[in-house]
Amino acid sequence: MTIDETRALFAHDLYATQQTGVRITEAGERHAVCELTVAESHRNAMGSVMGGAVFTLADLAFAAAANHGGLQWVSVCSTINYLAAATEGVLRAEARCVKEGRRSCVYTIEVRDACGRRIALVTTTGTNVSTPTT
Repeated sequence: MTIDETRALFAHDLYATQQTGVRITEAGERHAVCELTVAESHRNAMGSVMGGAVFTLADLAFAAAANHGGLQWVSVCSTINYLAAATEGVLRAEARCVKEGRRSCVYTIEVRDACGRRIALVTTTGTNVSTPTT
């Protein structure tokens, strides 16, 4: 699957791509990078980026990485640790596969700001929902 095919697949994720503005900038087998340019709509009452926007960025990075190879993977459990507050610029989420089996996978996603400061660390477990071939 090419990066353009991956982008076309996730263009149907209207919340992440259209409403939140997440962009897939790199996609390969078991690896992906997504970016989000911080806008006013991403801010919480304190002026920093909402946790939900950070999580949406990380979640799409997981999905782009896990599904790039043609199998259908969905998240069944994610744990996010927020490490710092982001306030502006571009946030970058990089997803990497830790383990992939026939039915489950584990990915780590690191979210950083434009200065390279860690904003969040996410661990996602996924399950394979591809239709089995006989």
